[in-house]
Amino acid sequence: QLQVEESGGGSVQPGGSLRLSCGVSGPSGFSLDPYGVAWFRQAPGKERIQIGCIKRYDEKEEYTDSVKGRFTISRDNAKTTVYLEMTSLKPEDTAIYYCAVDHFACTRGAGTLSYWGRGTRVTVSS
Repeated sequence: QLQVEESGGGSVQPGGSLRLSCGVSGPSGFSLDPYGVAWFRQAPGKERIQIGCIKRYDEKEEYTDSVKGRFTISRDNAKTTVYLEMTSLKPEDTAIYYCAVDHFACTRGAGTLSYWGRGTRVTVSS
């Protein structure tokens, strides 16, 4: 069983930046290497959507068009943490951001991903 926790959310002005963290912990000897991590967000009154993910092992990244070029996902397996660096933030980026951990996080649908955090709120407003 893994525990997942997002952090780093907050309020920022349009054009600003934030870095979210997704910390993953597990039993003794746990390694994040065999797991991919996906980032989702849920805006007020809207469905949760995937905005990007980073694969296990080759660490290739994928992004939805709305964040491509502005958001970057990276991982530090030694720290069992995945980051979501967000730049050029827009009011429409306001949402609760979640990360999900799964061996196949970049290919499976949200309903099948194994481990989720509780989310961290991001507000972009002037």
